[in-house]
Amino acid sequence: MKNLEGKVTLVTGATRGLGKGIAIGLGEAGATVYITGRSLNKSNTSDEISGSLNDTQSAIEEVGGVCIPVQVDHSDSEQVRLLFERIQDEQNGRLDLLVNNAFSGVQALRDAYGKPFWDSEPSLWDANNNVGLRSHYVASIFAARMMTKRNSGLICTISSWGGMSYIFNTAYGAGKAACDRLAADMAVELKPHNVASISIWPGIVGTEHIERIASEMDEKDTTQKNFSFFTERYNWETPLLTGRVIAQLAGDANVMHHTGRVQIVAELAQKYGLVDRNGERPVSLRSLRFLLPFALPVLRKYSWLIPDIKVPWSLLLLSALSSPKI
Repeated sequence: MKNLEGKVTLVTGATRGLGKGIAIGLGEAGATVYITGRSLNKSNTSDEISGSLNDTQSAIEEVGGVCIPVQVDHSDSEQVRLLFERIQDEQNGRLDLLVNNAFSGVQALRDAYGKPFWDSEPSLWDANNNVGLRSHYVASIFAARMMTKRNSGLICTISSWGGMSYIFNTAYGAGKAACDRLAADMAVELKPHNVASISIWPGIVGTEHIERIASEMDEKDTTQKNFSFFTERYNWETPLLTGRVIAQLAGDANVMHHTGRVQIVAELAQKYGLVDRNGERPVSLRSLRFLLPFALPVLRKYSWLIPDIKVPWSLLLLSALSSPKI
């Protein structure tokens, strides 16, 4: 459904992976989609998973969307300011949706995998949280200046289950917990202006980088049983599902009911009746249908028999705090 026709949207970090899928989902819904990234064209490197703004633009146009690519390095606040100035001028001050997605820490996650934080350099923090947490804050400042003038808008900050339970490394988890708090606290100040701020938790998303990490984890260390669900691609989802969910949120007349909260992609997909690219819908990572097979892998082939009952947040948090870490 073209529920976002006439809407102006921005997805940061959209050359590949989650950002690309989100942008395509918004294009499907009829939005004008600004996308940012450092590479306008695909680089001539040996990296087979490199992407570009032009690649994403082509994918958006294939589904009938309108895309405006802008080359931006989100570690440079001046470039970000000029991006929003351009949108302001080109769209007569209109910006309906910002998706804070840019993240430059994937390579750092790969390099630091399996190491305690003290065995990594302090720069690991910046790699995870400069183009990530800090860049989300900067982009939100300029978006909020536009949205509050029109008393309308939505800021979605892409976060992760790593904000609640250990994933990858200490710097990553601290940054994602801060993303959730950023979204919640922005919501307090934006609410009087009818602008929503929501933290979005995808599930296990099979991006190009995550596919590579899973393959390397499988090859290097098959003893990490806590990650077996990850290397087996169990209950994975594609980036497009997050895009379809955000498109529905942006067109929801009651979106302010969600402001300040963490929203899980699989649960919103169920609420809105959305499916992934393959026509299926993953279950939430707090569903018994995921948690029981996670604990007992032998149940995975019978997961459809397990009720899709969500574990309350309070119990989930208690479990996360008491579970052994790797």
